[in-house]
Amino acid sequence: MTSSEIFPDLQREATEWRRYLHQHPELDFRLPNTAQFVVEKLASFGINHIETGIAETGIVAIVQGKGGDGPTVGLRADMDALPIVEASGKPWTSKKLGRMHACGHDGHTAMLLGAAKHFARTRNFKGSVALIFQPAEEIELPSGGLKMVQEGIMDRFNISQVFGMHNRPGVEIGTFAIRAGPIMASQDDFDIIVKGKGGHAASPHRTIDPVVIAAQIIMGLQTLVSRKTDPMDPLVISVTKLKAAESHNIIPDDVAIAGTVRTLSSELRDFAEREVFASAQGIARGFGADIEFTYRRSVPVTFNHAKETDFAITAARNLVGAPSVDDKVRMSMGAEDFAYMLEARPGAIIFLGNGSSPSLHNPAYDFNDEALGHGIGFWISLVETVLAI
Repeated sequence: MTSSEIFPDLQREATEWRRYLHQHPELDFRLPNTAQFVVEKLASFGINHIETGIAETGIVAIVQGKGGDGPTVGLRADMDALPIVEASGKPWTSKKLGRMHACGHDGHTAMLLGAAKHFARTRNFKGSVALIFQPAEEIELPSGGLKMVQEGIMDRFNISQVFGMHNRPGVEIGTFAIRAGPIMASQDDFDIIVKGKGGHAASPHRTIDPVVIAAQIIMGLQTLVSRKTDPMDPLVISVTKLKAAESHNIIPDDVAIAGTVRTLSSELRDFAEREVFASAQGIARGFGADIEFTYRRSVPVTFNHAKETDFAITAARNLVGAPSVDDKVRMSMGAEDFAYMLEARPGAIIFLGNGSSPSLHNPAYDFNDEALGHGIGFWISLVETVLAI
């Protein structure tokens, strides 16, 4: 079934909204135009309870069902773009150079707006739906998801369960993927400054060369994964930044190293923080140098709760059929700040197929508009499953 066959009117409107948002991307918490667009659409649907200014530009809107009292279920969409120069070549390419929706948040926002219009029109559920439009998913701490939780949205709007959805390139349009338990990794970041003794590159014997030491540290960190952890337990330690001297003939005093740690285990988070420091310090001191070390715990593991995962699976199967729902998808080592909402309330995140598009965060990426109807349909099916009259 194509997306246009599921909700053809909403599909057409959501395509227009999505392409407008794609042309006008905004970054992190600074989403005034995006937030205004969302609020205007929600109000035009007849939704009266709209609260703005949460985590700066976040929005929560409440739609009351016609089926009487019941719980409030939260549905979350992220709204921010990325600082990337677009290379998709589409007619709706970003009008803001150096900014683009390279992760599909334009599609996520459009799908939740489409579902919001349907909910406001039919109200075919008991209880309430909390529509959560979140800024700043793409930034490091404090992210928008964390700030919305810290500002009390779960208690303030009496949210009992919360659900998220993210598109996934390489997965067929009209299919969904999910699993119970850990589904996406935690993200931690580290900085190491190797403190050596600089000098002329022609006389390395008169220095304590932090460049050579940094190279040894980088290679040494890889053995933490290959030789000190169980190969069946996922752990990624990636060095992503290296800064040394600005000249060919200078050995610097210091070299800066930075990187990221991803895992699906709280025990391995503890291990990585402890062992990255111990390995780097031990190597540096072996050469007569030392280090300065900073380790920042960022996004926790994204953990799908069992009951809510079953709700999501049922809703997806009701929409597209069981063969189009992978309920044991492989865990991803990417991170997602929806994890903070899943720590605050039981819930689940599901992946929506985006077809054979370029990967997320790629300059050539574009959200596939054919997926919009399936995403809207999933939100509607989910609410009518969880909040059945």
